[in-house]
Amino acid sequence: MTRRLRVAGVDEAGRGPLAGPVVVAAVILHPKRPIDGLDDSKKLTEKRREALYPQIVEHALAWRVEFVDVDEIDRINIFQATMVGMARAVQALAPAAERVLIDGNRLPRGLPCPARAIVGGDAIEQSIMAASILAKVARDRAMVELHAQFPDYGFDRHKGYSAPTHLAALLAHGPCVHHRRSFSPVSRLLPDAQGDAVVEPATADLFAGPLPA
Repeated sequence: MTRRLRVAGVDEAGRGPLAGPVVVAAVILHPKRPIDGLDDSKKLTEKRREALYPQIVEHALAWRVEFVDVDEIDRINIFQATMVGMARAVQALAPAAERVLIDGNRLPRGLPCPARAIVGGDAIEQSIMAASILAKVARDRAMVELHAQFPDYGFDRHKGYSAPTHLAALLAHGPCVHHRRSFSPVSRLLPDAQGDAVVEPATADLFAGPLPA
C-alpha cells in the first residue's frame, strides 16, 4: 500500500493591521483523525474558531504557529516577513512535511520540500483551513494580551486593524512600541527631528471624526 505524503497547509493572519505581529501557521492533518467543521477562519465565528483550535492541536499529525514581530516586519517589510514566517513554520514541523500547500500566489524561499501556492486555498484545502484557524486564533489572543499592556488603543476589539477607533487613538496617543513604523498612517505620526509628531494634511483626513475625550 502506498503511504500518503505528509502535506502541510500554511496560512497567515495579520498582514494588514497597523499593529502587532504577523502570525503564520502550518498544519499536517492526520489522515485517520478527521476534524469536523473546518473552514476558512474568516467564515467562522470567534467562538467556533476557539472551539476548533484545541481539536486541531490535538488531532493534527504536526502543527506550528510562528510569530514574526513588529521589529522584523519594519526591518524587512510585511511581505518578506510573511514569507519568512511561512518558511520557519514549515521547517519546524515534526514529522517533516513532504509537500506544502500555501494560501496565496507566492512561495517563500527555503522550503524543505515541493510546494504549491493556491489562491483562495483556505476555502479549498482542509490543511490550509486548519492553518488559517490556528494563525487567526493565536494572533487574536496575542492582541488581547497587548490590550492589557496598552489599553488606550482598543487592541482587544479591532486586533490592530485600521478601525476608526484605532485611528483616533493613534492620533490622540501616538504609536506604541507594537505599532508598525513602516505602515502609514503610523509613519506619519512618528516624531520629526525636533521631536514633534508630524501630521500631514492627508493624515488628518484619515483621522477625521470625533476623538475620545
